[in-house]
Amino acid sequence: MLVSAKDMLNKAKAGKYAVGQFNINNLEWTKAVLLTAQENNSPVILGVSEGAGKYMGGYKTIVGMVNGLMEELKITVPVALHLDHGSFEGAHKCIEAGFSSVMFDGSHYPIAENIEKTKSLVETCGKLGLSLEAEVGSIGGEEDGVVGAGECADPDECKAIADLGVTMLAAGIGNIHGKYPANWAGLSFDTLAAVSEKTGDMPLVLHGGTGIPEDMIKKAISLGVAKINVNTECQLSFAEATRKYIESGKDLEGKGFDPRKLLAPGFEAIKATVKEKMELFGSVNQA
Repeated sequence: MLVSAKDMLNKAKAGKYAVGQFNINNLEWTKAVLLTAQENNSPVILGVSEGAGKYMGGYKTIVGMVNGLMEELKITVPVALHLDHGSFEGAHKCIEAGFSSVMFDGSHYPIAENIEKTKSLVETCGKLGLSLEAEVGSIGGEEDGVVGAGECADPDECKAIADLGVTMLAAGIGNIHGKYPANWAGLSFDTLAAVSEKTGDMPLVLHGGTGIPEDMIKKAISLGVAKINVNTECQLSFAEATRKYIESGKDLEGKGFDPRKLLAPGFEAIKATVKEKMELFGSVNQA
């Protein structure tokens, strides 16, 4: 059964570890993440961007797939199904489809409009027992057409959003989506510390978890980050494992590739990546 992310993130912040959000793009990815979470006794958040939602056939399709896999695979660890960087309209669609958690990314709006739209969703999610993530300060890079410059959030604006009653807050601290450039300045821990002081017990979210050095990850957790998003690293490991299998020339037999064999190396690669991140974040045996 899907659950809100609220309890798992409150426990994570109190316990000084982070729960991983791993974005999913198909059945193999979803199955790999769920099995790895179960094997490591770790709570987990399945992230779905609006673009991935369209690719996989719509939000109701995803809810059905995830619920079916959880039942058939006998998944007992806490699992939240979460809309990642959602629009206001997308958040409502996911709520209607049966997601247990949504993110409304209002960081590109003026703060007054971000507050207004977020407040509306706080009321809706509160009535239904769903968790809600908000964002202040855009995350750098591009994800499904959402482009951010990697700005640092205003701690006072973060407090204004947190005070609305959201479950978790993503604050821009110089982090970006995708690969980090060689000249990346690193995370702004001064900003993170200021945001943490203003928002108190609010679990904070670190987007763009791929490529951030381990020492920065651990310091971010120590300053209140309780959820870390990983997408690009899974994409890269899946693509590399699949590429190697194709280039090996196995399973041709004059008929082309067996899709199950083609996707198997990528499936294993994602499992390995997710396990590595769960160990780094400290969420193993925390379910």
